[in-house]
Amino acid sequence: MARWREIEQEAPELSARVREAFGRAKHATMATLRADGSPRISGTEVEFTDDGKVRLGSMPGAVKARDLQRDPRVAVHSPTADPGEGGADWPGEAKVAGAAVAQPTREDGAHVFDLDLTEVVWTGLNEARDALVIWSWHPGRGMEERTRA
Repeated sequence: MARWREIEQEAPELSARVREAFGRAKHATMATLRADGSPRISGTEVEFTDDGKVRLGSMPGAVKARDLQRDPRVAVHSPTADPGEGGADWPGEAKVAGAAVAQPTREDGAHVFDLDLTEVVWTGLNEARDALVIWSWHPGRGMEERTRA
């Protein structure tokens, strides 16, 4: 697992695109696991901190926070944009996954989690806008690129 700072250093172009995708709108989508093991999808906000972390927060008592306290596995998808007619204007999207590490609860009772990352992915179009490009980073494998025409 890795912190965001490591991905920024290892794969600066990937990390820039991922940050851009998460910065397009305020609300991202997060997947956690319920107590019975079934998936839960929730809205969340993602912060890329100045000290090189990816941070999630939730309101006091939120079920998604209880999910993460019980089982830290999490995946987060950036805000999405409609690709429009033909998809040529699609800006791409990003995903991060890993383990949520609980931080001290804030004074207002809100929960804070930093992510230990096991996957960082950006999916978008190539420069010619005629093929799908998938950039991914995983611990021990580093940055990989795949293209689908």
